[in-house]
Amino acid sequence: MARPRQFDEDRAVDSAMRAFWSSGYERTSTQDLCAATGLGRSSIYNTFSSKHDLFERALRKYMREKNSGIFAVLDGEGSARDRLRALLWQIIDAPQDDPLGCLVVNATVELGPHDERVAELLRADFERRRSALATVIAAGQGAGEIDGSRTAGDLAQFLIAAIGGMRVAARGGAEREALEAIATVALSCL
Repeated sequence: MARPRQFDEDRAVDSAMRAFWSSGYERTSTQDLCAATGLGRSSIYNTFSSKHDLFERALRKYMREKNSGIFAVLDGEGSARDRLRALLWQIIDAPQDDPLGCLVVNATVELGPHDERVAELLRADFERRRSALATVIAAGQGAGEIDGSRTAGDLAQFLIAAIGGMRVAARGGAEREALEAIATVALSCL
């Protein structure tokens, strides 16, 4: 008879997510995952089958959590420009206990080019964010508050790149003023 699990699986995925977010996939060892989750090696492999499986679950959790914050802002009150500004300021005002950078950006660089399963997750995530941004931008263009000379899709892709760049800059040690300058320039391009 198998023993019942004595741990919170979601909490373990969250802890693993933070470890991968801080160190990347390759640099996060099984021992690092044991330390982060408080689980033994056998519990990790019995529950998640592999480091890669745990990484995929952690990446999905990261995407769900970050996207829920993005979509809440984009679906919120105010003009399109105000909502886009609020989205950019989410990066500037990131919670102090979040690791710096972005797990999606890290996974795109580290695994995207050669791991088809991760690449598919990343493509689907990108399209959800691009579509949501394009919808808000198109509404702003219709209201005359956002320049209509570029497509909403192109501007959405630009904002995704700017947000990713801001997260990379933050990880590299950029001060708040530098992040605010990037956000301000990005808004001026709309």
